[in-house]
Amino acid sequence: MRASDATHSRLPSTTGFSSGRLRVATYNIHKGVRGMGPRKRLEIHNLGLGVEALDADLVFLQEVRLYHHREARRFDRTWFGWPEQGQADFLAPDGYEVAYRTNAFTRHGEHGNALLSRWPIGDVAHHDVSDHRFEQRGLLYVPVRWHDTTVHAVVAHFGLMHVGRVRQVERLARFIDGAVPRGEPLLVAGDFNDWGERLDEPMQLIGLQRAAMAGGRVRHRPTFPSRVPVFALDRVYMRGFDVKTIEVPRGAAWSRMSDHLPLVVELEIV
Repeated sequence: MRASDATHSRLPSTTGFSSGRLRVATYNIHKGVRGMGPRKRLEIHNLGLGVEALDADLVFLQEVRLYHHREARRFDRTWFGWPEQGQADFLAPDGYEVAYRTNAFTRHGEHGNALLSRWPIGDVAHHDVSDHRFEQRGLLYVPVRWHDTTVHAVVAHFGLMHVGRVRQVERLARFIDGAVPRGEPLLVAGDFNDWGERLDEPMQLIGLQRAAMAGGRVRHRPTFPSRVPVFALDRVYMRGFDVKTIEVPRGAAWSRMSDHLPLVVELEIV
């Protein structure tokens, strides 16, 4: 993919950032590969161009690998090859700080959540919210110093069953109560796997509103599956912000890189 392919989307082009707005993206990168069997292909290099094209202050990433021995061997002889560094560090644009923690260990490797930040970050924490042993899930917590404000960022990837997701909201609430000072701005973003649009109410009960445009026919932007998006699985929940813009980049390059599309929102402090 050429860099121009990533920027030729419905995503507004930017040349910098507004000091009054925080630009946030969330993206499930599908471990940097697509396809099955002999047709499996490496997309992590294209994803690097895509992440840079998002031009976000904060990028919330899910299904990110630190290492995977089998995939590294498989793609070692391809043109670009498997990156020597972890995927979070590989994807970070120049000058960004990186936070990463593992959620799940598998036979050949692992994967987890990451935050890429244009702004300084503080002490990183990880909180296990696995609902059962067959789905290893976690929260990545990163305080970010944005201008003179601390923005509390939580990267989330919730489970596949609704009852389990509700329990994960309860664990998220307990984590927030213990880690985030009351009244300070908070973002919880990621892949919530909420196919039935049933999670907004439990999140509201713990003080988090879903980022959406007021009024209009389409308030929530679908992000999955990337080729023909129908479900709005990728979301930003927030406290202490107003939404100014919300967008999902589209096009052949974006639909190729992952089974999800990224969601991009611009926010202002209330």
